[in-house]
Amino acid sequence: MLNPKLRRPIVGLAVGILVGGTMAVASPASAAPAVGDSSFAPSALASKLDDQLGSRDAGSYLDASGKLVVNVTDAATAAEVKASGATPRYVARSGATLAAADAALKVDLKTPGTAFAVDPISNQIVVSVDESVTGAKLAAVKATVAKLGDTARIESIPGKISTRISGGDAIYAGGGRCSLGFNVRDSAGTNYFLTAGHCTNIGATWTNGSTTLGTRAGTSFPGNDYGIVRYTNTTITKTGGVGSQDITSAGTPAVGATVYRRGSTTGIHSGRVTALNSTVNYAEGSVSGLIRTTVCAEPGDSGGSLYSGTTALGLTSGGSGNCSSGGTTYFQPVVEPLSVYGVSVF
Repeated sequence: MLNPKLRRPIVGLAVGILVGGTMAVASPASAAPAVGDSSFAPSALASKLDDQLGSRDAGSYLDASGKLVVNVTDAATAAEVKASGATPRYVARSGATLAAADAALKVDLKTPGTAFAVDPISNQIVVSVDESVTGAKLAAVKATVAKLGDTARIESIPGKISTRISGGDAIYAGGGRCSLGFNVRDSAGTNYFLTAGHCTNIGATWTNGSTTLGTRAGTSFPGNDYGIVRYTNTTITKTGGVGSQDITSAGTPAVGATVYRRGSTTGIHSGRVTALNSTVNYAEGSVSGLIRTTVCAEPGDSGGSLYSGTTALGLTSGGSGNCSSGGTTYFQPVVEPLSVYGVSVF
């Protein structure tokens, strides 16, 4: 969530925290779930089945008992799901139908203050509309969604969807403050950290408020929301955890999974994943492929870590609401920048 004036990255949360005047940063993890991290097993199975089944499944989620449920429309796919250890659930709309509707919205719905994603529980695409979308704009959104019939529905959300950046103590560049996401390394052992792209867009040189940490090596926003900074400061200790939580791998969560976020403004908060592959229309442009959650966040938390146990999941992008009344927060999946930049968590 961006402050319209600043886009300040907050470094230090998640995997880079300011401790006793030095920045303790996390290290790169592999792209597979950590061995022995049983809490992430259902999410890993969900990712595996999604790749295996493609459009033959219509989304998946964890039920109240933590069991993976996969939406299907035919008996052959249901049998395959059951054989994997998950529970098949027959639904009316196929993965292909939902994907086509999602693709149509990516073309037709660009209104700032809106977001959309497949809700596997209702087997629909849910279009979220914040309080800034009113009058003719709201009417236009409703008309666009109506073209999809009962494949999509609109929900109103409180507050305004924005990126999360503000002034304060943490990582700084160009007058902005953000949160550090994860410390990472390349195959040569060079150290970097990941944060949100709307943060790295604001400046090339990053500091902890008094000491230079490094220089921007890449940034992508809008479209995506990730960036990478190469450490030039060799005296700062880089650790591989988020606070006291060790991080050893990276992965993608399942809908319904419990996740945690750490940021420089509000610290650690938890919630559940409500959708994957969400598209958010920020004032600065659209970002697709995001993880939608019930975790709260506030300005300055941008770029901070999303994780579950020892598994890195995402970077705080934006959302609506706050940590007093609650809200919705979207995260850039971390597996994408790890692949793009050829780095890993440790």
